[in-house]
Amino acid sequence: MQRRERTRHLIELGGLVQKAGLVELTDDDRATMYGALLELVGRARDDNADDTLMLWKRRGKRAFDAEAETTA
Repeated sequence: MQRRERTRHLIELGGLVQKAGLVELTDDDRATMYGALLELVGRARDDNADDTLMLWKRRGKRAFDAEAETTA
């Protein structure tokens, strides 16, 4: 059961990478995508981590909300 939940979670995370446009932007180059994600983690660990995470959360919520409006 835990294995299925983990697999589902990883698939959902991959979907977010796709939805964000990172796959298309990098022409599906895994090293570039990994580097970009590492850069984001580095930024989130800086002195302004709370502000950065709050900004990303707001931006993501707005994107989810906009998507929900267009599919409704």
